[in-house]
This record gives sequence, C-alpha cells and structure tokens, in this order.
Amino acid sequence: MTIPAFGLGTFRLEGDIVKNSVKMALEEGYRVIDTAQIYGNEADIGAAIKESGVPRSELFITTKIWTENLGKDKLIASLKESLAKLGTDYVDLTLVHWPSPNGEVSVAETMQALMEAKRQGLTRKIGVSNFTVALMEEAIAAVGAENIATNQIELSPYLQNRTVVEAARKYGIHITSYMTLAYGEALKDKTILAIAAKHNATAAQVVLAWALAQGYAVIPSSTKRENLASNLLAQQLTLDAEDITAINGLERNGRLVSPEGLAPIWDN
Repeated sequence: MTIPAFGLGTFRLEGDIVKNSVKMALEEGYRVIDTAQIYGNEADIGAAIKESGVPRSELFITTKIWTENLGKDKLIASLKESLAKLGTDYVDLTLVHWPSPNGEVSVAETMQALMEAKRQGLTRKIGVSNFTVALMEEAIAAVGAENIATNQIELSPYLQNRTVVEAARKYGIHITSYMTLAYGEALKDKTILAIAAKHNATAAQVVLAWALAQGYAVIPSSTKRENLASNLLAQQLTLDAEDITAINGLERNGRLVSPEGLAPIWDN
C-alpha cells in the first residue's frame, strides 16, 4: 500500500465548514482525507464520512499526533480517541505532527510507540511531519526507513525544501507537500499564471501538477465545490520541462509555517 498522490487537506476547517468540504470532496471523487488531533475536526470529519455513505475500505485517512501525546504513555490512548472521533477502527496513516519541543520526548520513544500502534492494528502506516534531516535520521535509527511512510513538510514553489527532499529520497521516504499553494500566494504569480494560460489550466492546477511531477503527494483544501473538482484535475495536467524549470526557479526560502516553540531548526 503506497501513499496516495492526491488528498484533501482540512487544516483550519471546523464544524459545518469541514463537514461540507469533506462531503463535497467525497462526492467529487476524493478518497484521501488528511486531519490532525490539533485541528479539532476529527469528529466532524467522522460524521461527514458516515453521512457520505462511502465505504471505509475505499478511504485513506491520515491523522497526526499532537506534541502533548508523543510520549509512550499517551500516544496510543490519544490515537484511540482519534479513531473514536473519526468513527473508524483504524487510520491508514498516523504521523508525528511536530517534533517534541526541546526534545522533551525522544524521537525514538515516539516512533516506537507508533510502531506499537501499528502492531495493534490502530494504524496501517506511520510517518513524520515537519522533520528536518537530523530528525528523520533519528526516526530511521529508531524504527528503520522502511517503516516511515512519509515526511509531510511545507513545500511550495517558494519553499522547495530541497535538502530534506534529497535526504528523504536517499532513504526511500515519500514526501507529502502541505501549503503547496503558499496560502494562495502562488496563484497570483506571473510565472505560474503564464504557464496556466499556456495549458488552459488554473494556477492551482499548475502548482499541484508541478508538485505531483516531482513525485510528491499533495493535500490541498477548499470549501468550494468548483475548486475541489478543479484541483482534482491537476492529476491530468502534464507540464513540460520548460514549465518545471520555470517553477523551480521561484525558490526563495519562503517559509510560511514556523510556529515559535514548535518549529525545529530548519535545514534551509
């Protein structure tokens, strides 16, 4: 079972807003949903899935363990709570959302607790998020690269995170890109708009197609049906080498997500 390339993100969506987004996405053909304990929307997502009537076996659900639950004494209990909210016996992928602040809980302890959750059938795959190269190497030392399905990182045309990407590739760890559209900033970019015009595509489709072309998984979110449907079509857009090179040239270390007290010392 590999990591699906295209999913629905639910960051900052709560209540009826997230329920409607998930229901519309499922109607449009999405089958991958990404959430997290800290988003406060697992129960709403669970309700939306139930109301949709889509069989659990068709879905790929990811959640992420919040920092206060990273210890071996809390992780499994917190994951069981997430499962209850989501209305499922298992998730397909469980990630460490952020590394433990100041290394309070070791990466090894958390990864081994995740492996135990996997052994118990609570999650099919495990992985990490917002991990630097050094943190990835700690996780690999703890459980082996073959047990780390993905590193979900901020990655957009303006922050291509090449140091982490290259290390992940070396170890055979998949990259999932979040904030791929750079909070919508990339949708106004002249270079991207020119490529969109050339292909008769939307700017969002171009950026998502660029990420997919690099082999990354993407999880864009939207509350509008037309955007949900349109984003999905990015999978059918093939950019040429000139397009890819032009977008690669937009790198500017434009990191948008670096919360104080949570963010590690980034590689670039």
